[in-house]
Amino acid sequence: MSTTRTQVAIVGAGPSGLLLGQLLFKAGIDAIIVERQSGDYVLSRIRAGVLEQVTMDLLDEAGVGQRMHKEGLVHTGFDLLFKGARHRVDMDKLTGGKKVIVYGQTEVTRDLMDTRQAEGLPTVYEANNVQVHDFDSQKPRVTYEKNGQTHTIECDFIAGCDGFHGVCRASAPKSAIKEYEKVYPFGWLGVLSDTPPVHHELIYANSTRGFALCSQRSATRSRYYLQVPTTDKVEQWSDDAFWAELRKRLDPEARAHLVTGPSIEKSIAPLRSFVTEPMRFGRMFLAGDAAHIVPPTGAKGLNLAATDVKYLSTAIIEFYADQTEAGIDAYSERCLRRVWRAERFSWWFTSLMHHFPENGDMGQKFQDAELDYLIHSEAGSRTMAENYVGLPLNFGE
Repeated sequence: MSTTRTQVAIVGAGPSGLLLGQLLFKAGIDAIIVERQSGDYVLSRIRAGVLEQVTMDLLDEAGVGQRMHKEGLVHTGFDLLFKGARHRVDMDKLTGGKKVIVYGQTEVTRDLMDTRQAEGLPTVYEANNVQVHDFDSQKPRVTYEKNGQTHTIECDFIAGCDGFHGVCRASAPKSAIKEYEKVYPFGWLGVLSDTPPVHHELIYANSTRGFALCSQRSATRSRYYLQVPTTDKVEQWSDDAFWAELRKRLDPEARAHLVTGPSIEKSIAPLRSFVTEPMRFGRMFLAGDAAHIVPPTGAKGLNLAATDVKYLSTAIIEFYADQTEAGIDAYSERCLRRVWRAERFSWWFTSLMHHFPENGDMGQKFQDAELDYLIHSEAGSRTMAENYVGLPLNFGE
């Protein structure tokens, strides 16, 4: 058995864990990251790619934003497609100049991973049987197994950045935690292809056949999604079947510009809204998907994780620099205010854009009427745009 001492043990080497590690490193605080998967597996996860201004600023603060600014696609609006016609939401105009950037989560993770490796900072991949201990005391520990040996990390704090199925939330006392969950009756069938995007901005489509999203990763790589029943399997969907169904959910102009090609990744993701309260248990803190999941319609998952990390890194830095626990004590409450607002928007946008067969023709008419209001009311459009571009970090403070 080996024992190592550090200030912060971070469980999970996804973007939230890596970003936290980088922000702490910039502040002179030691951290070890433990990840149960391999680095290649972490990079193989295809996730969202719309970054809010807050997330862009955080990546710059962490010193890893150079490639994002060089290769990311700045978007100042997006299209809503309903009743066969497209309508643009001008985020730039409606929010006083705010915008988003399209830059894949895989690329964010790669930038953070490469920077951490270049700095020679400790990350343990393929760690088996990761466990957290004594986080309700002043001396928490993380243990794991690797190469047949048990390792212990003694630390001051544990950051649970290990996702929805991770060990950290599962280790919280059942009497001290409350979970809220809504599971949607459909999933997203996603295809990644090396084809030019159908449009220079995102298209969110509401159709009687179901929701569709036309997104992108670069000028030559596209990401498309279709609403499908939760009973569908990827194997049921050939590339030709996917493109044929996508065409049926688009407007004539988009159909004319759609360039198809072989998929380089295809998967079905279930949709759920999930929040756990609180996000702190003694000296263990949950961040990102370990604490909350949003349906991807509102593009909030990675952005919420980034703001969790900002609050947590600030609290830990203040603890060491100023000997204060004020930030640590306020962490859960500060995060959850943002989380619930983003959860509400993601739920609302999902309910607005997807087809719910059980709601019948009248449900479709209600959606059409609300979309018509949102497009033709400046107040409605502004509300949508403000929620889409995200809140400032000091919201409500």
